[in-house]
Amino acid sequence: MSLVVGAAIVRDGRLLAARRATPPVGGWELPGGKVELGETPSAALEREIREELGCAITVTGWLDGAVEIGPGLRLRAALATLAAGEPVPREHDVIRWLDADRLEAVAWLPADVPFVAKLRASLG
Repeated sequence: MSLVVGAAIVRDGRLLAARRATPPVGGWELPGGKVELGETPSAALEREIREELGCAITVTGWLDGAVEIGPGLRLRAALATLAAGEPVPREHDVIRWLDADRLEAVAWLPADVPFVAKLRASLG
C-alpha cells in the first residue's frame, strides 16, 4: 500500500487550506503528496510542501488514523509549522488560513474531513 501525506500547517491558531487546481478541481485539502521510495513520511511531506507552496515546514507530530483514498492508497496527516518562507500556491489556485470557526467555510475533500475535525479543538 502506498502512503500519501498531508500537512496540517498551523499558525496563530489558524489552519492552512489549499484549493486543488487539478482533479478533483475545487476541492480543499491539506497540502501534500505521495511518499516516494526511500523517503520517510516526514521528509516526503517537507519535499511536497517545498514543491507545492514554496516554503519550508517542520513536522511536529502525526494525527491519529489513516484514510483509504483509493486502491492501494492511504492518507495520513501531520501537524506542521512554517520554518521558512510564506506559502504561495503553485499547484493550487487559492490558499486560505482558517480559524476554528471558519473550517466549514470551504468544501474539504472527503479524505481530509476526519483530520480537520480532529484539528478543530486544537485551533480553538
